[in-house]
Amino acid sequence: MEDGITIVLGSNEILSGVCGVNDQNLKVIAGCLGGHIHTRGNEISLTGVDEAGQDRFRTVIDSLVHSVKEGEWPSAEYVEALTGIFVQDSGSPFDPQDEFGETQNEKKAAKHSLAALRDNLIQIPQGFVKVFPRSRNQAQYIQGMRDNEISFCIGPAGTGKTYLAIAEALRLVLSKKMRKLVLTRPVVEAGESLGYLPGDLAQKINPYLRPLYDAMEALVPYETIHHMEETRVIEVAPLAYMRGRSLNDCIVILDEAQNTTKEQMKMFLTRIGRGARAVITGDTTQIDLPRRIDSGLLHALSLLSGVSGIFISYLNTADVVRNPLIKKIIEAYDAEKK
Repeated sequence: MEDGITIVLGSNEILSGVCGVNDQNLKVIAGCLGGHIHTRGNEISLTGVDEAGQDRFRTVIDSLVHSVKEGEWPSAEYVEALTGIFVQDSGSPFDPQDEFGETQNEKKAAKHSLAALRDNLIQIPQGFVKVFPRSRNQAQYIQGMRDNEISFCIGPAGTGKTYLAIAEALRLVLSKKMRKLVLTRPVVEAGESLGYLPGDLAQKINPYLRPLYDAMEALVPYETIHHMEETRVIEVAPLAYMRGRSLNDCIVILDEAQNTTKEQMKMFLTRIGRGARAVITGDTTQIDLPRRIDSGLLHALSLLSGVSGIFISYLNTADVVRNPLIKKIIEAYDAEKK
């Protein structure tokens, strides 16, 4: 039976913070919960949803009120992250038929997930935005990077595995908790040869590392990146140039790790020195190595899954945040394989 719920907030200022600019936050909430949201004075109401939907609405509003009282003005992106927690818990956007929808376990899990989302936000000094995990898996990924010296993240395109790694790395370096950021990846072309590339080493490797730069430029001003490069706080290097090095007090990101060989992966992992952290990202469905060469990422996952101090995170289509259409594309390709 559908009904409604009205929540009385402490003041119009709190209501304004909850609603967001031009009520964008409310539009996001209504888009996930369904129903209709109305405001009047310092009251906010939701109609047209069942009891489970009302519980979820109250949980989201409580979380937003908490943020406003802490001096934060929640953005639409943050609200998307909050509501995304419930989408994952129910399997579809607030499906009233979800067998777990009205259980105490689901409520506890949702509150735990919301707390994890708040605890694992990434605040980058000089950054454009605060980066929030958009799902429970992403929150666990961020926590894993913080708690472990070596972290793997495996997932399809658009799940945020590289973006979150770059965001966390910039946070550590710009807050002076790490001395340096090293970016690397295997130089393997995706199905076509680019031929000879002119210029020095940095210019030759730049096309391969462009996705990492795209992520950085979305997070901090270009001037900050340029200054970090000039002072060698950011270092870009092909994976082959890692041999013989010992990387101390820095964070190292190995992107597109599915295209490493077993020998390359072993070489990279044994470069990690004192006080360093490494994040290895890859998509095991997009291996561009010649068919007779085994992926070093797959080999490492099978070999190191039980090693203490190594964290392995798996993201899936439910974690896709780049564009909702990407999720449908991945699902279509996955269905073709079956």
